[in-house]
Amino acid sequence: MSAQGARRRLRVDGAIFPGGDNLYEGRLEDVPLRARALEEEGYDGLFTLDTNVDPFAALLLAAEHTRRIALVTGVAIAFARSPATMALQAWNLQRYSGGRLILGLGSQVQAHIAKRFSMPWSQPAARMREYILALRAFWDAWGRRQPLAFRGEFYTHTLMTPVFDPGPNDVPDPRIHLGALGPRMVAVAGEVADGLFGHPFSTVRFFEQVQRPALEQGLARSQRPREGFEVSSMIMTITGRDDAEIAAADFAIRKLLTFYASTPAYRRVLEVHGWGDLQPELNRMSKQGRWDEMAELATEEMIDAFAVKGRPEEIPQRIAERCAGRVDRVTLYAPYPTAASLWPPIVRGIQAQEVQR
Repeated sequence: MSAQGARRRLRVDGAIFPGGDNLYEGRLEDVPLRARALEEEGYDGLFTLDTNVDPFAALLLAAEHTRRIALVTGVAIAFARSPATMALQAWNLQRYSGGRLILGLGSQVQAHIAKRFSMPWSQPAARMREYILALRAFWDAWGRRQPLAFRGEFYTHTLMTPVFDPGPNDVPDPRIHLGALGPRMVAVAGEVADGLFGHPFSTVRFFEQVQRPALEQGLARSQRPREGFEVSSMIMTITGRDDAEIAAADFAIRKLLTFYASTPAYRRVLEVHGWGDLQPELNRMSKQGRWDEMAELATEEMIDAFAVKGRPEEIPQRIAERCAGRVDRVTLYAPYPTAASLWPPIVRGIQAQEVQR
């Protein structure tokens, strides 16, 4: 994974639901027009979250109304679904889209899996590794007519009768990108997935000191080279057409940053920078609903570490500098209202950047 590798252009993904005051708000009826627009604007992929709209329903609509663009679940919550369910949804969508699916998977946190989905939770990294292997067992059964005989610690799949068998696809299996932050899950991505779906609450220092060694460890376990493995990153982006818009974007990102930083599971990222003591204070403030006050605790040094900030014409070069030797495809994470015309020139500018792999 040396930064002295071959040069390649960055790929850029856009959100089907662009958000605004609520990044996670979306409606199925908005998908056709938005998906066509993203394709026409030159994005390499479009992604959808697993929140208040089922991601597979959204991507099915997007597939119907586009021809070229990659379709990305960013991410689908694995532990909310049986591997059998996920395998079939992905297989069907891959066939219908002509091979354009990138199946982004994530574990979510224990509270959501146990209390929202009422599904089992234990050993998330080990469970996710087995989950992905189970998906591949289904795809081997359908696509290469192998017997379904998967037996693991968490999942067992041994029954496949013709009525439930969708048969082979004439396109490759879906690519799996695993959403991961901590080293154990990152190592799982390197071992059994096709890519790493990076969390937005990350920094270059955290990647270099924590994630890169774990990724290399996972790739070594599977005896695979870095070439062919794709690293995606959601990058908090602060920009606008004038000073007022940039200031509003800056405040929105500070709120987002401190929201993430209030989560105990993410303290490890802060600790790499010596900011770990901030997490408990932000957590207390979050429970009191003091979101705007929390944003004021985000320093300029933190903004520089977690986000890319600048005029629209400055963003592509700054993205390239952040990604060089680390990242292959990016999503600009901008949860604030902007003019739609702001982004296409930025996207083209990023795609024109060639970075070392």
